[in-house]
Amino acid sequence: MFVRLGEIRLCEMRLCERLSPVMMSAMTSLFLVLSVIVTGLYAGFMLTFLIAIMPGLAELTDKQFTSAMRRFNEKVPGPFFLVLFLGVVALPAAALLTGLGEHDEVAGPAIVGALVCAVAGHLITIAGNIPLNNALAQSEGGDDSAARKAFEPRWNTLHQVRTALALVACVLLAVAL
Repeated sequence: MFVRLGEIRLCEMRLCERLSPVMMSAMTSLFLVLSVIVTGLYAGFMLTFLIAIMPGLAELTDKQFTSAMRRFNEKVPGPFFLVLFLGVVALPAAALLTGLGEHDEVAGPAIVGALVCAVAGHLITIAGNIPLNNALAQSEGGDDSAARKAFEPRWNTLHQVRTALALVACVLLAVAL
């Protein structure tokens, strides 16, 4: 029952060949599950701003509103938000790449659609919401009424779009699962 070293290596290689697709499939599944979780958390965060925080802030005076938004804009971009912000793109991309050629006719396009939604939402954030946040921060000490008028309607419109995109991305990833 002695086995030569060459046969062991051949056996190990065949085992690795058999495990490789299984491991890749497990990685793809893990990335996809994490994608749904992270995108769901991100969409929930966006939805909370849309349906609770912004309507609550709308009832404040101009000074209170601009002060509150400035504080939010200082606190939101922390580590937890960055994990979500980056994760909604990185995790579906990882699921797509580790499962290349393995996704069925529904999962592949759903993941691609989710990525498109996530990237579009990020572009809106980077090109629209962040510049508005920066302008609001720079207006501190000035006319709060003018600052609010320049900020609130446009920010809310952009936020509605990126919230919808995040929700669609989450649904698409759930479909892909």
